[in-house]
Amino acid sequence: MAANSVPDVVLNSGEKMPAIGYGTGTPPPLTALIDAIEIGYRHFDTASFYNTEELLGQAVSKALEEGLVKNRDELFITSKLWCTDAHHDLVLPALETTLKKLGLEYVDLYLIHWPVRFKQDVVGLNFTGEDMIPIDIKGVWEAMEEVHRLGLAKSIGVSNFGAKKLSILLENAKITPAVNQVEMNPSWNQGKLREFCKQKGIHVGAWSPLGAYKDPWGSAAVMDNPILHKIAEAKNKSVPQIVLRWIYQHGVTAIVKSFNKERMKQNIEIFDWELTQEESDKINQISQMRTLKAEMFIHENGPYKSLEELWDGDV
Repeated sequence: MAANSVPDVVLNSGEKMPAIGYGTGTPPPLTALIDAIEIGYRHFDTASFYNTEELLGQAVSKALEEGLVKNRDELFITSKLWCTDAHHDLVLPALETTLKKLGLEYVDLYLIHWPVRFKQDVVGLNFTGEDMIPIDIKGVWEAMEEVHRLGLAKSIGVSNFGAKKLSILLENAKITPAVNQVEMNPSWNQGKLREFCKQKGIHVGAWSPLGAYKDPWGSAAVMDNPILHKIAEAKNKSVPQIVLRWIYQHGVTAIVKSFNKERMKQNIEIFDWELTQEESDKINQISQMRTLKAEMFIHENGPYKSLEELWDGDV
């Protein structure tokens, strides 16, 4: 499939973002990243926390060497600020480290990974309630705006922010977040949050579009859903294709991950057909349950003492 068969969405920053992305939350082999570029993926999602920035940088370098892409501008690269760096004075150094690992002069999109701040000596997810301190959304966002002004991030945004936290950010923001990347799939369709983001001009990105069914914390609620299987059978498509098309028809950009070349091809072949209104309505009726509740951020001694506080009541 040619790369130009993936449409772009235009973000509020004016930048164009391919309407499907390839995720690296589970470190893929380098060959899978090269395969993805060869198949036609141009949008790649990484994060400091994933420890895949260097790997993605190697893939970009190799793709350029092999002529799979003519120049870096053909690729859309997203990375994310981790919780230990969610301090006003650490945003710029964190992004500079990310760029060094990627071997790039800029990222296309830089996101605050969680509305969570750790003390600086926290390693990974080894933390206690006392290691979590209230995030200064205003201060961190000011630093995000600065890295955008410096040209180090063409667009800036957030991840896992609910409507209340977005409202706090927007009260003082000079730049509206371009993207809010959140869990979204047929069993957690984010209807209220999507409507809020639409009103504010914020594009929604979907992580775990298939319910992360292969991850230890994931769920088979999407992949085993009989409604999705029935629609897939009727349209001669795979269940992932039905889900990804449904997400696209909601104006959302899905971040997919697969190391299997055939499935990678199928996941990108969703733009030359569509779901009927009836089919989409059936999918919208699937029972709802958040897969990743992120209980690890709930502590009686931390800023978030309940899931309601973390997710702004949308649990």
